[in-house]
Amino acid sequence: MSEHFGTLSDGTAVHRWTLERAGVRVRVLSYGGIVQSVEVPDRRGRTADVVLGFARLEDYLTRPEPFLGALVGRYANRIAHARFALDGVTYPLAPNNAPNSLHGGERGFDKRVWEVEPVEHGLRLSRVSPDGEEGFPGRLEVSATYTLEASGALRIAYEAVTDAPTVVNLTNHSYFNLAGSGNAGGHELRLAASRYTPVDADLIPTGVAEVAGSRFDFRTARGIGSGYDHNFVLDKGVTDTPVEVAELYDPASGRVLTVATTEPGVQLYTGDHLGEPFAPGDGVALETQHFPDSPNRPEFPATVLRPGEVYRSETVYGFSAR
Repeated sequence: MSEHFGTLSDGTAVHRWTLERAGVRVRVLSYGGIVQSVEVPDRRGRTADVVLGFARLEDYLTRPEPFLGALVGRYANRIAHARFALDGVTYPLAPNNAPNSLHGGERGFDKRVWEVEPVEHGLRLSRVSPDGEEGFPGRLEVSATYTLEASGALRIAYEAVTDAPTVVNLTNHSYFNLAGSGNAGGHELRLAASRYTPVDADLIPTGVAEVAGSRFDFRTARGIGSGYDHNFVLDKGVTDTPVEVAELYDPASGRVLTVATTEPGVQLYTGDHLGEPFAPGDGVALETQHFPDSPNRPEFPATVLRPGEVYRSETVYGFSAR
């Protein structure tokens, strides 16, 4: 089911689509592929929206920085000094997170209107990113399929092909608050990651370190708190099918979020700089991804996509209560 959600200044219409299955209701916007809301029941059957979102299109347009619920690309997370080299050619990017490039640049995938096609129990969003868009080489044909499974889990499957060598790293940027309101710092997180990537003052990885004995050790579930904007190196590495890597639990409501992915990393961001109308810590982002600055770090899992190859990535968000 779709409905008109608003109109951009150039006259382009934005629509909102609603998916419902197994007691879960998800609303998705054609603008930015944004997951606007996810309504799920608690242990007593009471339903609440567990992701941060805005009620009006105007708010997404004027407050883009938190990337609420957005499909981000071409390159999720940061690329150091807003440039990378590929096959001997250096490509400058927009330093929209000075001095780095963040989430695809000034006008990344989160600020584009996507074509939307209904599929069984879901939606297929697609667009063509032209060669040179935001500085990235190659014409990229990309799609993201949002599906509600029989269990009520939300599966997002990404695919992309290119006509020239490029880099690709796509994710969803939803902020979860399983209580439905208030501060999410009391949520308990379990994360199957024995290592993480420490960062410098500009949040660029400086290497890989063990989590043991540090505040980054979430191998056993514990309260999150605040002060995280870090990539965790998943023990499973890159996989062909999604493997469960994270569980987020709200003791007050009993709601549980599980995250399964094919990706090798998860960025944990505790929403310390969300901006109005939100308070710090109102939501927790678990961004499945390849690592930040991988195009400049050959020791990290590769993000290069070449003609004839197909980029594939899947993440499944499961919802339950206990």
